[in-house]
Amino acid sequence: MSIQELLDDAEERMGKSVEALKHDMAKIRTGRAHPSLLEHIMVKYYGSEVPLNQTGNISVQDSRTLAITAWDKNAIPDIEKAIMNSDLGLNPMTAGDVIRVPLPPLTEDRRKELIKVLRGEAEKARIAIRNIRRDVNQHLKDMVKEKEITEDEDHRAEDRVQKSTDAHIADVDKLLEEKEQEMMEV
Repeated sequence: MSIQELLDDAEERMGKSVEALKHDMAKIRTGRAHPSLLEHIMVKYYGSEVPLNQTGNISVQDSRTLAITAWDKNAIPDIEKAIMNSDLGLNPMTAGDVIRVPLPPLTEDRRKELIKVLRGEAEKARIAIRNIRRDVNQHLKDMVKEKEITEDEDHRAEDRVQKSTDAHIADVDKLLEEKEQEMMEV
């Protein structure tokens, strides 16, 4: 594996860590209704577990209410059950073939709790990025030992990996800051 391939792979893996954090943050709710809040919920549908967004259409009815239109009316009780059993603390209400999910207002304590969760998720992403850097640096050291690359090439590559690490950690910090501000809006 060449130095460039190693660096490209590290860059891609670090980017995936940031994307995974974005995905995890989308699940943590703010005061506003957003379809991504329910997308990860798994519904038992004809004997198999499928994501909620594959059983119906999730839309925003108003700023505090999500509406789910099930494609199969027989799945409505299963969808309701999946939402109630999720860790989101939501109580769906069915009217005909539409399931409405009102989002209760967030209390100050709940907001602080969610921010702690957010910070934990951000720290996991930072650790994942640093682990990728460590793996690449170790690989580079091994390449120097095997005399596949020179020490100068090793230093240049380590500098590039460090710059990439710093940039991705800055992305994580920016995402965390934006989400925290969003959480504290009343």
